[in-house]
Amino acid sequence: MAKIVGLMLLVQILFLAATGAAASSAHPAYEEEAAACGVGGGEEELVVIRREEYDGGRILDITHAYREDMPSWETDEGLGQFLCFPRSMKNGSLANNSEMKMGTHSGTHVDAPGHVFQHYFEAGFDVDTLDLEVLNGPALLVDVPRDKNITAEVMESLHIPKGVRRVLFRTLNTDRKLMWKKEYHTDYVGFMKDGAQWLVDNTDIKLVGVDYLSVAAYADLIPSHLVFLKSREIILVEALKLDNVKPGIYSLHCLPLRLLGAEGSPIRCILIK
Repeated sequence: MAKIVGLMLLVQILFLAATGAAASSAHPAYEEEAAACGVGGGEEELVVIRREEYDGGRILDITHAYREDMPSWETDEGLGQFLCFPRSMKNGSLANNSEMKMGTHSGTHVDAPGHVFQHYFEAGFDVDTLDLEVLNGPALLVDVPRDKNITAEVMESLHIPKGVRRVLFRTLNTDRKLMWKKEYHTDYVGFMKDGAQWLVDNTDIKLVGVDYLSVAAYADLIPSHLVFLKSREIILVEALKLDNVKPGIYSLHCLPLRLLGAEGSPIRCILIK
C-alpha cells in the first residue's frame, strides 16, 4: 500500500511540474491578453482602420490593396487565395508567418524591359535595374477622353507640355471600376501602338501610369509594350487606383520590390499634394 501511495504522489508531482513548465512557456502575448481580460473585466474592442489618405488628405495611396476577388489576367476567377499560413499562433507556433503566391503582374505593379524582350530578360534587365529617380518625382495626372483607346490622336489632344517626365492616365477604366470587379475585361482602355509611338516621339515622358492591368489595349497588347520598353528608358506602372483623385501635378513615389531576375513586381505608389 505504501508503495502505491508513493507512486501516486510521484505522478502528482510530475503532473504539477509539467503543467507549471507549460504555463511558464506559454506565449507572452497570450499571458498579457489573459491578464488584461482578468483585470479589465472584458476585452478591449479592436477596430481596424484602413486609409486611402494620410496627413489630412495630403498623401494619397494610389495602390490597390490585394484581395482574393481582384481581377487577374485573362480569368474570371479573380486573383484567388494568395496568402497561406504554414505557421500560426492559433496552431501553436510562436508567431504568425504567412507565405504569398501570386503573379508578379498582379494588382498595382511595374513592368521591366525583360517582360516582352527575351534578350533583355537574359541580359538581366529585371525590376531591380529600374531607375528609382524615374519612379519618384513630379507627375501629371490627366483625364483621357472616355470614348476611345489612347491613340496618337488622343495623345496629341492632351497637350502634355515638353519637360513633363511622369504622366498618370486616368481613363474609362476608373469610371467603370474595372479594378474592383472580379472578372477580367478585355474591353479596357489602353494604348494603341500609334499612341505609344506618338508618346515616344513627341514627349519627354519616362513613366507611364495607367488604371488597369495593362498599359496596352488588348487589341495592341504586345506591339504597344514593344514600343514603350524597347529603349529601356520608359517605365510602365499598371493598375493604379485613381478614383477620386483630381487631375493636376503631384509628387509621385513608387517603390517596386527588389526581385532579382523578375520582369515584373508589385509596387506601392503614393501621391503627395
